[in-house]
Amino acid sequence: MPVWLEAGAWGLVGGAALVLGALVAWFVRVPQRVVASIMAFGAGVLISALAFELVDEAERSGGLVPTVLGFLAGALAYVAANLLLARRGARHRKRSGDQQPSEQDAAGSGAAIAVGALLDGIPESVVLGLSVLGGQGVGVGVLAAVFISNVPEGLSSAAGMKRAGRGPGYVFGVWAGIAVASGLAALVGSLLLQDASAGTIAAITAVAAGAILAMLADTMIPEAFERAHLLTGLITALGFLTAFAIERA
Repeated sequence: MPVWLEAGAWGLVGGAALVLGALVAWFVRVPQRVVASIMAFGAGVLISALAFELVDEAERSGGLVPTVLGFLAGALAYVAANLLLARRGARHRKRSGDQQPSEQDAAGSGAAIAVGALLDGIPESVVLGLSVLGGQGVGVGVLAAVFISNVPEGLSSAAGMKRAGRGPGYVFGVWAGIAVASGLAALVGSLLLQDASAGTIAAITAVAAGAILAMLADTMIPEAFERAHLLTGLITALGFLTAFAIERA
């Protein structure tokens, strides 16, 4: 199988976890405290992947300066885009409670939430695509982190969409579309960068890592803290250790 096609397939697998989470939220009434706890675990998983799979590897292969600059650029780009979407009703797109606005509350918020969810998923997909470029298959630690964290992301966000009165066509259309977009992002990223230098790949990996960390702080951690704040730190630490153990194993 061509490397770029393999990258696309793994990106689709990672995106499919969002659909899985949305299915659970739609058909099972999951208590908000449980949703928040799962979100905290997923945040810990992604933080571990950032530290050991992305930023560390980027610095080793491309150097400190490209890594630092790329990381800052990714965080700044995500925050700027997120601020723009928040003004259009997508601020609480990852929340499972009543925070998400309905279309009656904020016209155009449905489209903004969909674009915001896409914004959250693209950096992870690009990282998956880059992980196969070494010729040794997908990075298992990165794949596990993306899949494990995407389930609670899809679950929490879909629960919030349902509470806001959005129908199944919208909810599953959004997540299925993002799953496909995740596969395409991984495929295109791998295809365009298969002959890139180590420094370029390191910089782009760092850009994605910076965007992912900003996404965690802006969308996942607030949901986790609000409903499970007394245990959030412990649950996040368990997620971190789980991803670390998978990466080392």
